[in-house]
Amino acid sequence: MKAFEQAITVKAEHLDELNHVNNVVYLQWVQEVASAHWNSLASTEMKQRYSWVVLKHEIEYFAPAYLNDVINARTWVHHSEGVRSERHVELFNQKTGKMLIRAKTNWCLLDAQTMKPRRIERDILNVFH
Repeated sequence: MKAFEQAITVKAEHLDELNHVNNVVYLQWVQEVASAHWNSLASTEMKQRYSWVVLKHEIEYFAPAYLNDVINARTWVHHSEGVRSERHVELFNQKTGKMLIRAKTNWCLLDAQTMKPRRIERDILNVFH
């Protein structure tokens, strides 16, 4: 398992009426960190051949984040089988170390030309593990 990490700084547009990060923004970050992970590992050829689509998100919320907080995002692919891949994402407050959210997302690999599901082959498994 190759984990990927990136930092996110909370901006005003991320906040809701309670002045903390909106739940929908956390979901957006889950998808963004997953894409950043894929883009950091996959070759140009792989990015042209394959695409990913979300099948399901599960998110547990533990603590709020506020304006100017720095969030550490960590993600990894837990398991892949057939056309499906299970990815985990954890977001932590950098200053306190407190976990903000934990997410599990099921992704489906697509052939980028046909947009039909495609079996996850060894080339992709090698990239993530």
